[in-house]
Amino acid sequence: MPVIKLYYEDIEALTGTDRDTFIKRIPMIGADIERIEEDYIDIEFFPDRPDLYSPEGIARAMRGFLDIETGLDNYQVKRSDISITLDEGIKQVRPYLGCAVVRGLRFDDYSIESLMAVQEDLHWGLGRDRKKVSIGIHDISKVTPPFRYIAADPEFSFVPLDFTDPMTMQDILKRHPKGTKYAHLMEEFKTYPLILDANDQVLSFPPIINGELTKVNYDTHDLFIDVTGLDKNVYTALNIVVTSLAERGGTIEEVTINNSIEGTTITPDLTPEEWIIDIEEVNSLIGITLSPMQIKEQLERMKFKAVIEQDHIKIRSPAYRADILHTWDIIEDIAIGYGYDNITPIIPKTATVGRQHPISISNRGIIHIMVGLGYYQVMPFTLTSEKIHYHNMQRSSDGKATSVRHPISEDQTMVRTTILPNLMEMLSLNQHRELPQRIFEVGDVVIEGSTIQHLAGVSIHPAANYTEIRAVVDAVMRERGIQYTIGEMDDPALLDDRRAKVLVEDKEAGILGEIHPDVITSFGMQQPAVGFELVI
Repeated sequence: MPVIKLYYEDIEALTGTDRDTFIKRIPMIGADIERIEEDYIDIEFFPDRPDLYSPEGIARAMRGFLDIETGLDNYQVKRSDISITLDEGIKQVRPYLGCAVVRGLRFDDYSIESLMAVQEDLHWGLGRDRKKVSIGIHDISKVTPPFRYIAADPEFSFVPLDFTDPMTMQDILKRHPKGTKYAHLMEEFKTYPLILDANDQVLSFPPIINGELTKVNYDTHDLFIDVTGLDKNVYTALNIVVTSLAERGGTIEEVTINNSIEGTTITPDLTPEEWIIDIEEVNSLIGITLSPMQIKEQLERMKFKAVIEQDHIKIRSPAYRADILHTWDIIEDIAIGYGYDNITPIIPKTATVGRQHPISISNRGIIHIMVGLGYYQVMPFTLTSEKIHYHNMQRSSDGKATSVRHPISEDQTMVRTTILPNLMEMLSLNQHRELPQRIFEVGDVVIEGSTIQHLAGVSIHPAANYTEIRAVVDAVMRERGIQYTIGEMDDPALLDDRRAKVLVEDKEAGILGEIHPDVITSFGMQQPAVGFELVI
């Protein structure tokens, strides 16, 4: 979880309160104090509140919580003639883009450090270490709009940040510290993302490194911000950055994004989202009785706009709140605003004794077997996507999967029916680690609405073959005391003549074999892999 460093002088100026009050009250909005030093305090926040990854965001929340400045903040976005055009080829590499301009800033030690820190924390919290989202911040006075976002030849050269000589993009991935760290994000692509100005000067090679030309320093007053990525979290990250800079006195300006496929869009979009909550439901979930006016006061304390209408309340939530996915998230904020310390604890009327679930007991033995065979246990999400589950595995949908009705991400659109695709995805995300890699999971799959337990394992290294994975399945079944046979099967995810189905009492109980080369490459990998999956 991100740890935010807050200097007392800076946070007192941003909040309008003294440090003692701040230190006493900050834990009540969901923060853990890591350490208190003479000049600063370190505070840890849960990953679900990326808007609190900066001193500016924390100060904004605390001004409301302390009744210094309540209600929805109204951030103005001014018109501008600045635009950026997306090249056709970039759609296959890093398709999402959000941009903004922020002017009139006056940087000091505190604000410079804050800007760098929130950038890296968002890379981690929203961006999955830059894969999903990456942020570039530039001195716009050094470049000339309009800008272009293109898919460039890896041999294109420019001077990367903190270097003095030009390097090709390919060399940056091999020699620049940031390049070597994030080179795995570019491995599957033949062209690389690049943002250029009207004179073909480089602003950014996302998600790797900015150009030295647009480096931000104490003399910088106007910024151009680009946020690129693989999903709509790009726009959330942009909203968080620009509103944080607005808290430092910056003026936000729009950028027109010209996209030949999706048309023209304008970012940032700071339009609040609208919600309706039922007053009776609020009191039922929190467990106390609050009047409509009390609920309204707590919402405004938590920086919402609230209007009472009979038995419900209309709410507008800030555009920087990435965590508001359901009305219950808003009700949780009402409880925080009211103060958990003001809610009287009540001993439950029922008393129970906890014990291990039978499934957990059963799985424990299987876990011990797999660990003994040299495999590491992993716990990927049960939600996945059609792309990972079917397309990358070369499998066709059998109509047995449960879809997510209102997915918030293109990565989580269905509940998995098998585990192998998740394990392949996890291997693809860890290509920077040494081989061999052997991982397994014991977990739920949902088939036609029924939840059952599967065990799956994969192994990847240059010598991986059918004999290896057959020996693993032999060991698992022997240790569990289960007799089995193998039979022929047809699964395009596995290599022909190097695959088999597992039969227990003549009923299919699993599969094993060598992963098909096309499946391996679809996950961006290059080494042979083998895998198995069994119904428990």
